[in-house]
Amino acid sequence: MQPIIYLDNHATTPLDPTVLESMMPFLTTEFGNASSKSHAYGWKAEFAVEKAREQVARLLGAQSKEIIFTSGATESNNTVLLGVAEKAADRGKHIITTKIEHKCILDTGKYLASKGYDVTFLPVNSSGQVRVEEVKAAMRPDTILLSVMFANNEVGTINPIAELGALAHERNVFFHTDAAQAVGKVPVNVDAMNIDLLSLSAHKMYGPKGIGALYIRRKNPQVEITPLVHGGGQELGLRSGTLNVPGIVGLGKACEIAGSHMSAEIARVTALRERLYRGLQERIGEVSLNGHPTDRLPQSLNVAFPYVESDSLVARLTNIAVSSTSACMSAASIPSYVLAAMGVEPERIHGSIRFGLGRFTTEEEISYTIDTVSTAVKELQAASPLYQLRQSDAKK
Repeated sequence: MQPIIYLDNHATTPLDPTVLESMMPFLTTEFGNASSKSHAYGWKAEFAVEKAREQVARLLGAQSKEIIFTSGATESNNTVLLGVAEKAADRGKHIITTKIEHKCILDTGKYLASKGYDVTFLPVNSSGQVRVEEVKAAMRPDTILLSVMFANNEVGTINPIAELGALAHERNVFFHTDAAQAVGKVPVNVDAMNIDLLSLSAHKMYGPKGIGALYIRRKNPQVEITPLVHGGGQELGLRSGTLNVPGIVGLGKACEIAGSHMSAEIARVTALRERLYRGLQERIGEVSLNGHPTDRLPQSLNVAFPYVESDSLVARLTNIAVSSTSACMSAASIPSYVLAAMGVEPERIHGSIRFGLGRFTTEEEISYTIDTVSTAVKELQAASPLYQLRQSDAKK
């Protein structure tokens, strides 16, 4: 039986074996609570947590005291929007974000709007990027937060983060980015990019699920947020609760590996992605790229096939794991709101597939994918009355 080829690395990534190895002691013999200060079990757990905090900070160009561990980017994003909104309410109640953010940003923004905050959801261009000039025009004296994702989870488009951060700082506005798709895949430096708050998840970068982090700038400017979780005062009082030591250790190791291998991995995966794209074009003919042609994650390829329903195509690819939309929206069975916000035609949206390559993707897997997808697309097109009509018209 043909092994299933995994090309859905936007949704989640496999756990790197080296990451698992680093976690195992803390899942077995080193089971101490990092808050236990009176014995060696607690001391070892606390040391491991602080080491991981340094590993995460190093990857971001941050200070270790600026890293708060969470359960993942969804919690981090909620903490930022809700925490900044409450803490800075006396200064203003206007928040700016975009229409293509992850649902945890969009839904939290809508919740804040229901509570009396003014939330602006900006459009994006046809490549999926927010326009700096439109952000500038949307800013007001009462704007307290700008939240723009680093890289989109469906099309991989990278936003002009450094420019947006500089603009926010000019206007005395905190700048947050959901960098779950970007951290560990492309260079991220919070100082160089003027980032005040940043969210990330371990499982998007070959770490374990259920653990993530939030970067909170401590100076120039100092960012203060109201905590959402109260209790024992862990994580500087910003996120109480017993720390997930094995998960934190895994996140730290994943960050260390990503930082040390990033340049080589970017080059390798970009070459595989371009080979996949060219191969599909050569075999099928019409293949439309969704997203920016160059300002895009190395791992990301979102394309549309004419006269094909993406759900039908995915159903045929029994040996290839891909998706027709983001994982957070797959249960909703609705067209991609990201592609719709980019102005993509409905027919093209319905024929779009997201390929997410990764660290363990091989040349052989790409060859198989080109062959299998091309065959499936041609079979589906041949069964399409619209495609048959077009072919008939072309022969006249």
